[in-house]
Amino acid sequence: MKFEDVKTVGVLGGGIMGGGIAQTFCVAGYNVVVRDISEEAINATHEAMFNGKWGIKRSVELGKLKFDEAVAAMDRVTLTRYLEEMHNCDIVIEAIPEKLDLKQAVFAELDAAVKPEAIFASNTSGFVIEEVGRDVSESRKPLFIGMHYSNPVTTMKMCELIYTPLTSQETIDTCRQLAEATGKVVSMVKDTPGTYGFLLNRIFGAAAREARAIAEAGIATKEDIDKAMITGRNWPSGFFGSRGGIGREW
Repeated sequence: MKFEDVKTVGVLGGGIMGGGIAQTFCVAGYNVVVRDISEEAINATHEAMFNGKWGIKRSVELGKLKFDEAVAAMDRVTLTRYLEEMHNCDIVIEAIPEKLDLKQAVFAELDAAVKPEAIFASNTSGFVIEEVGRDVSESRKPLFIGMHYSNPVTTMKMCELIYTPLTSQETIDTCRQLAEATGKVVSMVKDTPGTYGFLLNRIFGAAAREARAIAEAGIATKEDIDKAMITGRNWPSGFFGSRGGIGREW
């Protein structure tokens, strides 16, 4: 699947991440099909995409979108409970809960329901991509890749692109161009069995473990550690949820 051939993007799973991915693509001019498991989930995704804190309505209020552009973007979105409606998607990005066995089962089901030339991408926070796509057909494995976005997707620029030894160069090129076409900055990451997390999560996790060791040794308080990173390194958040921190301890 070449970049110029991608017209319709599927998003498997709504919620904060899936809805954000869907919003990013529909605003960029792509047709989007979002599939979730219940009407309640579908309605919540639609509400977040339009009226949410980072929704399309807010973009209009901030002058980032004109009203008619916002209406056109939402008109390009189809929300459904039926997997079959994703049949003609050119790429499907999975954004379901972070459970490996669930992702594997859903991709196996998706493999039979979506046209064979479509790219499959996982927004997993850190599972080994080759393992996530373990149960898709051999012909789909060159079309399988990781596309990990930061939350909120509509405002954060980062997209980690994680490729396996089986991912084709055409798939890598297409997904990189898609990410860049939607305003993202791409970091390329080699799939690494035996680890969890890609660039951001692994680096932040290492820093968080050191911060915790400093606090446990009594060298500095949690509040002072957060304060140092927020004001001294311009990190937007700390480790312990204090003074603008991330809201929970790592």
